[in-house]
Amino acid sequence: MHRLILVLVLAMMAGTVSAQTFTLKSNDIGGQATNKQWANSFGAHGDNISPELHWENAPAGTQAFAVTMYDKDAPTGSGFWHWQAFNIPASVTELRADAGNVSKNLAPAGTIQTNNDAGMPGYLGPAPPPGPIHEYIITVYALKTKIALDKTAGPALVGFYLNANVIEKASIVMYAQNKN
Repeated sequence: MHRLILVLVLAMMAGTVSAQTFTLKSNDIGGQATNKQWANSFGAHGDNISPELHWENAPAGTQAFAVTMYDKDAPTGSGFWHWQAFNIPASVTELRADAGNVSKNLAPAGTIQTNNDAGMPGYLGPAPPPGPIHEYIITVYALKTKIALDKTAGPALVGFYLNANVIEKASIVMYAQNKN
């Protein structure tokens, strides 16, 4: 009897260990934001190109994806949303570089990009004020349904709907500092 229980426990553990996790990766981000990702506004002089992102092992039942970029260290009292793109089709597993530039129409068909906290649609790269390092959290959400909002929805409302419909999420971090 004890052997049977041991075999069952080991089989369950092996299944848990071999499970693939929902993962976000980027070929453009190596920890620090480069001039390519930095904003070209608010005193910054970067290229304002959203990073290439790709994800794997989406959970069963995923109907759409969303991608956000949030600066939790912004001196606003509530952080700063730099990018929110949602209703990315479930068949998509990547956003190419500069997909956050709404004028270039590089995001997958059906993707909605709302205004960031600066009031501009699409991606706005890092532009921290002089001082400490800022942490930019880039997250992909696997959603159980598409989000019933349009491009006029504000960041807080989009965040509410994302969190109400998330199955799983995965994040990577990019840092930026204005040393002036």
